Amino acid sequence: MWETGEFGRAHQGRVGALLADGSEPAPLVFDIGSSGNVHQSSDWWVYSGELNRPVAAALRAACACGWRGETSYPLDWETVDRQDPDFYDTSGPHTDWARHIRDDVEAHAVPVPADLATLLDQVAQQVERLTDDEPLAAIRVMAMLEHIVKDNGPLAAQMAQADAEEDGTDIGPGLGLPTADARQRLLHYRLLR
Repeated sequence: MWETGEFGRAHQGRVGALLADGSEPAPLVFDIGSSGNVHQSSDWWVYSGELNRPVAAALRAACACGWRGETSYPLDWETVDRQDPDFYDTSGPHTDWARHIRDDVEAHAVPVPADLATLLDQVAQQVERLTDDEPLAAIRVMAMLEHIVKDNGPLAAQMAQADAEEDGTDIGPGLGLPTADARQRLLHYRLLR
């Protein structure tokens, strides 16, 4: 699974399987015991033809939002290591999903000012270094960031909701999220204290 920090599970990407006819197979159900719990998987490598499973003929990018990549990549089962399928080259689908995030999601979301985006990237890099070298200092920085969010999140969420209601607009696209996820995010920030 591929994720972006900002968009989370709403735009979680994965390698999708395609059958020879170009259709996407249904998730496979695995009964792993006598309990009521069953496991489902749509991992591309489970569609290997073994145990009467469908055989994937190609791969493509898939996103939790429902988007599917247009490009399919032929799957060569002869080169798939059945013990470690993660080593199979899935860079094509990953690149397609990253393009979807950039062109379809981020491009339509409300822009973050460039200088602030640069500053946040620098902060993230510094915190990463601190985590390795000075973990207690990193914790202090994280507490400072949490304080900023708690001080500003409730009002920003309240104002964003009021603007959306006044304009009659959907907040989802502005945040790069489906409507339900965007509402949940606003609620999360409104309730911070």
